Amino acid sequence: MNAASLLHLLQFASPALPIGGYSYSQGLEAALEEGLVTDADSARAWIVRYLDDVVARWDAPVLWRLLKAFAARDAETIAHWGGCFLASRDTAELRAESVQMGYSLSRLIAELGVADTCALGEDVTLPLAFACAVDGLAIPHEEALLAMVFAWVENQVLVCVKSVPLGQVAGQRLLLSLRPEIERAVELARCLPDDELSNWAPGLSMLSMRHEVQHGRLYRS
Repeated sequence: MNAASLLHLLQFASPALPIGGYSYSQGLEAALEEGLVTDADSARAWIVRYLDDVVARWDAPVLWRLLKAFAARDAETIAHWGGCFLASRDTAELRAESVQMGYSLSRLIAELGVADTCALGEDVTLPLAFACAVDGLAIPHEEALLAMVFAWVENQVLVCVKSVPLGQVAGQRLLLSLRPEIERAVELARCLPDDELSNWAPGLSMLSMRHEVQHGRLYRS
């Protein structure tokens, strides 16, 4: 991976990217409210279960397919997996999250001249916009997938640091300990066949719906 590609990847996978990622917890705030996450051990268990059951088996494999489709200039496959990902957002908050972040990222890469986003259509999801940016910046796919999964894990850890609360050192210790799980999730995402993809997590869906009416929320999902 050359220096230019690495720097582009660091920029577009950064929590500082102005697309609002820090404002979402993806159901974790509801888990905190329900007492399912209370300390570093339960925080790690939550992240690993989400990573294994949803990210590795759906979110990351869909992104992998979008990356390959953009490289092949396969508009039909791009539309198919972009639509599948949007349809998989089974609560109002999770759908709004992905569409808002996807819209913000697509606007950003268009304004920066990274890629032409006109063909992305309406309701652009985050994986779709990220794949478009990766293609426009010629970032290697393997590193892009790893960075996206790491960014998701990092955001979950930051929610725990702020809301469990965990100390800063405890948060970094937790993030460091998750390296093997991140690597395993990315490896699975790259080789999982289409008929084994799944985001079946009814408990997460219920927590997301409860979060919509939760009192005193800090996060938007």
